[in-house]
Formats: sequence, structure tokens, C-alpha cells
Amino acid sequence: MKKVWIAAITSMLVIGGYIGTNTNASKNAKIEIKAYASENVKSVKRITWEHAGELEAQKGFDKNIGTAGVLSGSNKNYLIVGGGANFPYDTVLNGGAKEHYSDIYVYKKEDSGLTLVEHTNLDHKIGYGSSITTDKGVYYIGGSPDKEHADDILFLTIDKNKKLKVEKVGDLPFTISNGIAVEKDGKLYIGLGQQNGKDSNKLYEYDLKTSTTKELASIPGETVRNQSVAQLLNGSLYVFSGGGSIAYTDGYQYNIQTNSWSKVSSVKVDDKEISLLGANSVKLNNDEMLVIGGFNKEVYDYAVKNLNTLKGEELAAFRTKYFTADPYEFNWNKHVLIYNAKNDTWRSAGKVPFDAPCGEGLVLMNNQIFSINGEIKPGVRTNAIYSGTILSH
Repeated sequence: MKKVWIAAITSMLVIGGYIGTNTNASKNAKIEIKAYASENVKSVKRITWEHAGELEAQKGFDKNIGTAGVLSGSNKNYLIVGGGANFPYDTVLNGGAKEHYSDIYVYKKEDSGLTLVEHTNLDHKIGYGSSITTDKGVYYIGGSPDKEHADDILFLTIDKNKKLKVEKVGDLPFTISNGIAVEKDGKLYIGLGQQNGKDSNKLYEYDLKTSTTKELASIPGETVRNQSVAQLLNGSLYVFSGGGSIAYTDGYQYNIQTNSWSKVSSVKVDDKEISLLGANSVKLNNDEMLVIGGFNKEVYDYAVKNLNTLKGEELAAFRTKYFTADPYEFNWNKHVLIYNAKNDTWRSAGKVPFDAPCGEGLVLMNNQIFSINGEIKPGVRTNAIYSGTILSH
């Protein structure tokens, strides 16, 4: 029972995002324009946000109520998002079934905003995998309710005819969801989350050229670490937070050359530690990453404890109060957080002016950041797309 409720609460609490519209870059923004999202923003001063629309309905549905755990990334001047899960038939409180999707949406980034240019479907449903945007395309690792596809490594690009191309480029020797992944020099570093359906702290290297997998040193600390935040900074893998029966605020650096881990600063702003369980991140430049979202540790820990210890009428009363509460009562992280690996420091670049998302899609395209769908309270998603224009120092 305990494992069931922990899995349920983390999947319900941390699956979502928002998408954004596209606005013109500020004349004061100092941006290095590259062909893809990473390593282009020098230093974030502030972000101005606007609503950018909604995702259209998935195939077979009249309305898109928002999804979490989506595939998200960019290739050339196109934003790619899709898959994910929600509860379209009934509420979590009433035992509603979770639905996954195969829909993929392609938006072209234009001066006037985002324009939907393609809505297609994969041959299987996806959700809760790891997305990596590279200069060549977008990798999507694991993340499918179908066991046959939960070990897939997919590669998504926009072809010369400006159409989405999806290739399966590899198979892992295990299934994975709610994990982490980054790419460096033709190798994928994949781990944590659930592997073969079980919680894991293991990390692996997958060589895209040889299709071989090598087990690396496991992350220290907790043996269960779901829905963590991770990025490649200064040539090293950085992993923060995540959770299991409690939410974590700690951080670690993995040195690829020495196959070793070391502790770095916990996630902290104004002397208060912040959980990033369920948050998402983008790489700003070689030194910095930006994070949006994250469950409140106190609320999450208290909920997991009660959902796993209360019984009978007490449990029913707690569930009713918990799942009918308003989004603001969960106090999810609204700070736009910046981590600097060179200085090993955290800071806030302001707050999002919308309900804090967890499990959202997060995509950086030049000086524009897009927050796509996501969960805004346990079991409830938003279909909103938000766009933030980054002003740099």
C-alpha cells in the first residue's frame, strides 16, 4: 500500500507544464543566437511572461484538459511537444483512470508567436520519459505505459520538407520513467527514476555510436530519487532534488572523467531550502541552468505520510480535503530559479505570474522560454501555453 500511494502522489503531483508564445527579443537583451536552445543566454536579469494559447485536443477527444510528463524540445526554429498524461474521465478523488497520449505537436517560432504547423501521432503512447534538446535534434528516452516502448530511445527532428521525423535510434537494457538524462559527446547519461518498474539510484552511459550501455557509479544519498532535475554544466552532470516518501532539496555533481560524485549546494533561496521534485529545467549557458516548478516539501511530506498511515474515515476525509484544495494551498515553487555551477550558488530571477507547474514541458529557444502544460495541483493539469522573454544583464 505504501509504495502504491507514494507512486500515485508523485505521478499526480509532478506531471505537467505550460507552453509559451513568442515575442520579439528586447533591444536590451544580450543574446548569443545559436541553432538550438542551449548555451545562448548570458545571464538572466528578469523574464516577462504572456499567455500563448493552448494545445489543441488530442485525437479522439473534444478538448485538451492539459497534460503532464510531456516530451518537449526544439529543433531548428520549431518547438516540439507531445505525449504526457492526465485524468480525462473522472477525478483522482473518484478513482479516475489516467490516460496517456501519442499526440505530437510541432510549432514554428515566428515573430508573431507560435504557429501550429503539424499535429501527428506516434504509433504508441508516451509520458514521463526524459527529453534532451541537442544541436541536431531532440532525444526522448523511455517514458511509455507500453512496456515494449518504455526502453526506447527516440530521436525527433524537422526534415528538409519541414515535417516531423521520428526515429528509434536505440534500446536500453531496462525500461525507465521519471528519470534523468543528458547528452555529451555522442553519449547519453541516463538514470534514477523507475528502472524496470522499480525505484533506482543507478546511472548509465549509453553510447549512441556503438549502442552499448555501461553502468556507472550510483548517485549517493537516497536510494529512491524520482523526478529530479538534471543538466550538463561545465562538462559535468548536476542533479538536484527529486523525492520518494519525502521530497529532497540536496544536490550532486557527477564527474564524467572520474566516474565519481560529490555534493554541491542544496537548492536554497533566502536561506530557505526548496524542493524541485517534479520541476523542469533548461540549460542557459555553460555555467547556468534555469528551473521552474517543484512541490512544496512540507505539504508533500505531510500528504504522503497521511495517505499511507491514515485509515478508514480519517483517510477518506483527508483525501477529500487534499484533492479538492485550491492550487495555491499546495504552495508549489513559483520562483524562477537559476543555478550557477561555477559559483555553486542559487538565486531567484522572480516568480511566474501563473499557477506553479510541475511536470511541465520547458523549452528554451534563443531568448524565449516556453512553459507547456503541466500539473497545477495533484491530479489537475493546465492546457495553457506561456511564453517568457528573457532580459539579460
